[in-house]
Amino acid sequence: MADNELGLAFSHIALVTDCEEQFQKTVDFYQSFGLSTVRHVHHDVPQKDVIVSDKMSAVTRESWLHLFGCRPENSVTLRVVQVVGEKVGCKELSNTIRICLATQKIKEVKEILGSIGAGFTVHADPRQFKDRVATRDPLGNDVLFLVEPSTFSMPASPEVKPLQTDDTSDDEFDLSASGPRKNIGILTSGGDAQGMNPCVRAVVRMAIARRCRPFFIYEGYQGLVDGGDKIREAQWSDVSGFLTLGGTMIGTARCMAFRELEGRRTGVLNLIRHGIDALVVIGGDGSLTGADRLRAEWPEHVAALEGEGRITKEQADRFRTLMIVGMVGSIDNDLASTDMTIGACSALERICESVDAILSTATSHQRAFVVEVMGRHCGWLALNAAISTGADYLFIPEAPPKHDDWEASMCATLKASRDAGKRTSLVIVAEGAIDRHLNPIKADYIRDILATRLGYDTRVTILGHVQRGGAPAHFDRFLGTMQGAEAVEAILRATPQTPSPVIGMLENKITTQPLKEAIELTGQVAQAIEAKDFERAIGLRAASFAKQLRAYKEIANFNPDSKMKLPADKRLRIAIIHAGAPAGGMNTATRSAVRLCLNRGHTALAVHNGFPGLMRGEVDELDWLSVDGWTIAGGSKLGTNRDQPEPQMGAVAYQLQKNRIDALLVIGGFEAYTAVLQLERGRAQYPALNIPMVLIPATVSNNVPGTDFSLGSDTAANVIVQATDMIKQSASSNRRRVFVIEVQGGNCGYLAVMAGLSGGSTTVYTPEEGVDLSRLQRDIAHLRSRYVAELGRSEGRVTLCNERASKIYTTEMISSIYEAESGGFYGARTAVLGHLQQGGTPSPLDRCRANTMAVDAVNWLQTKCWDAMHVPNEDGFRLPAGQLKRKYFPPVFASTPESAAVIGVIGSEMRFTPVTQLVAHTDFARRVSRTIWWSASRQLVDILCGVGVDIKNGGCSTHYKSCAIELTADDLMRIYGQHRRLSKLIDPAELEKMQEADRLQSLRIEDERKAAESPAAPAGF
Repeated sequence: MADNELGLAFSHIALVTDCEEQFQKTVDFYQSFGLSTVRHVHHDVPQKDVIVSDKMSAVTRESWLHLFGCRPENSVTLRVVQVVGEKVGCKELSNTIRICLATQKIKEVKEILGSIGAGFTVHADPRQFKDRVATRDPLGNDVLFLVEPSTFSMPASPEVKPLQTDDTSDDEFDLSASGPRKNIGILTSGGDAQGMNPCVRAVVRMAIARRCRPFFIYEGYQGLVDGGDKIREAQWSDVSGFLTLGGTMIGTARCMAFRELEGRRTGVLNLIRHGIDALVVIGGDGSLTGADRLRAEWPEHVAALEGEGRITKEQADRFRTLMIVGMVGSIDNDLASTDMTIGACSALERICESVDAILSTATSHQRAFVVEVMGRHCGWLALNAAISTGADYLFIPEAPPKHDDWEASMCATLKASRDAGKRTSLVIVAEGAIDRHLNPIKADYIRDILATRLGYDTRVTILGHVQRGGAPAHFDRFLGTMQGAEAVEAILRATPQTPSPVIGMLENKITTQPLKEAIELTGQVAQAIEAKDFERAIGLRAASFAKQLRAYKEIANFNPDSKMKLPADKRLRIAIIHAGAPAGGMNTATRSAVRLCLNRGHTALAVHNGFPGLMRGEVDELDWLSVDGWTIAGGSKLGTNRDQPEPQMGAVAYQLQKNRIDALLVIGGFEAYTAVLQLERGRAQYPALNIPMVLIPATVSNNVPGTDFSLGSDTAANVIVQATDMIKQSASSNRRRVFVIEVQGGNCGYLAVMAGLSGGSTTVYTPEEGVDLSRLQRDIAHLRSRYVAELGRSEGRVTLCNERASKIYTTEMISSIYEAESGGFYGARTAVLGHLQQGGTPSPLDRCRANTMAVDAVNWLQTKCWDAMHVPNEDGFRLPAGQLKRKYFPPVFASTPESAAVIGVIGSEMRFTPVTQLVAHTDFARRVSRTIWWSASRQLVDILCGVGVDIKNGGCSTHYKSCAIELTADDLMRIYGQHRRLSKLIDPAELEKMQEADRLQSLRIEDERKAAESPAAPAGF
């Protein structure tokens, strides 16, 4: 007969006695171990339904006891029955049964048996470190308590072993080490900002991993003053799902009481009562100032509370100091000492989503729109929104209009764009915008000016609190998570003498900096504006702010008679070509480059369909309107492919010469990088290739050397994070499902790691680490342990897998292994995002980077071309055989290696690196850069999802090495007072290159000085 052809299922175990005392003792015995009574009946009329000694016996009483196991398969039902007229007491071992129960709490079992007076014996389990316990119930049945459950009903999980790492430097913390633990309070205060919840999640989970106890303080400082249930210990599961939520789930509120001394003293008392000796505050500058003030007053409050008898001497001695760490949650991005604050990027996304939608209707009706965005003292949101949406005019507090009659200037500018054929006008105004006399500039007033002077049908849209809402963008999740983890590390490093730090970001590196000085710098911005020192106000902003403002002003509007127009002999023909796979931001960069060229009098040429198109001569001129709307366009409007120029280098050189191209701007990924390298190497054979050429990296893989970020990588990360959020909803609904999501990236794991950290992936598989059986075993063990602990209330889980993480363990195979080894705890599915990651509207961050890169690239090409136009007097000089004189070459002839470069975001700066120098930093076989700056993020993916973490007791087997750069007050003064870069923020290899560049520059200046003092000599070619 086939297996279970009868459809058998387990019913129950019946324990029978004819003795009332034995019946009750048996029920009490099993209830002592947690079995629950689900039915208890005393039959007035005995029921004959139990067979004893081959006879049907009458039941007078029965009690049904159920053991609710961690899974349904582990549950069991005992039916204890009292019968009439039969001697069935189990006194002979031959009549007994053996009941085996599994538990990890053998010690507690011994205590229970001792408390009820039941004898027991202890036996060593050869397969486990714990003992077995044997006893008998009141009926004489053997009851055995085991550590290991049945391998048929619940297979044992494989042992969880931490991954081995070669990095065992002395400055790493041992997360599993015992010792005094900090009790960390977490509060959010001031205006809410997207990214606060990811930050709270990171603090809570990192605190548990570091053997600390986190506490929620609800409703900000008001909860601190109120105490009671407003302060509660946070558990690991409390922050599940926080990554996807906007606002702050622990609340924020204004608190007038905290501004008073007695209110702060009450807050101190509540912290001491809960044992909290460290405080993490997420908020604006006012919230952080309040925290620093509380720490300064702390000893005074403790002494007063002890004197009043409200705390004991022991409590006073223990809580002599309070550790404070601040993080800036502000959509305005208004902290002076950081490049980006938590919430700013998401608010910018909300603005761009709204304005992109507004532009559709504005274009349909040829309307003008005035959009007001937040920013009382800071114009970062307005400036970046104007760049990202292609706004025609901008008003911000730091840079008011230079003329009193700014209305006439604005109208002339907008009219020029309309006369050129544009159908709509867009003005972005910050809520704190002013003129140069500090008079406010309001949206309604701008609307009236446009309506009366130009006759435009003008509408006003005030976005308001829409900017604060919605799910946080990828970058805010990343920033909040990294800063939250580093906040816990800062607390553990701090001493009573350590100044209160604020966690920030400079040069693309997480920093800790003195909170007091950072807040003072921020306050100086408002003071500078009040004093009408607008240059100083801009200088106190992030390093990129002034550059972005200049770039925006150069390309925002059509200027047919612009003062920027160059003399005829300095005007260039600059070709723009796309190469490689499409990526968000390609079209934005093209638009910015074209409009800057046109405003300066250059000719912008479009090369269609990559290098094959160039070989075929598919080149035409671009005008102002031809690139209108390209800011928000995804993909590649010019057409792109992966073909290289080398097979037909002669045809490329021919078309460059035929079209009189003076400079080449290439936008693309790794294929574009190798193409520029091929062009540079072909210069010796083809004179037409001796023109300045620069690559703007644009690829979702972010694998081009010479830059921290490529255009399109942020857009792709956002797509992955949004898809992960939706897939998690499906997985959570099922309760027992894991999705393995395949993402792009080639041989670079950047996308998987960054999106995995922002999307809450359980783990990630990357080509840099690879995949093996031991790694899969560890991950499966973790998944099974979590689904057992969360039975019936499990959250959905996802794992991100790079498309080339392993040749053997593909996405489909990993999913199959997950399911095959799940033991029935969960099912596994796959999702391949594919080319979704290359499409869609570019993210605001990619748009802003594209604009800055394009402007810098055109400026660089322009300078290199002018330098290469110099023709020395070669009359009377004999050159080596086979070498032509300079006058026989094209007007622009750039043959130096420095004239073919990659522009990249290095830290917070734009840097040009010759492609020949980047060869040593490139793994051409794997098509990736050898520099991996994002490795610290990889460590956090596993820790924050609980891999290797003792979630119940705290501690973690995975080491985390803090990546924060510690800045002092003197460092901040050098950056913002003297406008100098800090060597500690620069990677050693990058610092060495900068020093070498400075040395070469000094030699060049010395050579030019000597040349000026001696007769001219011809340049060799």
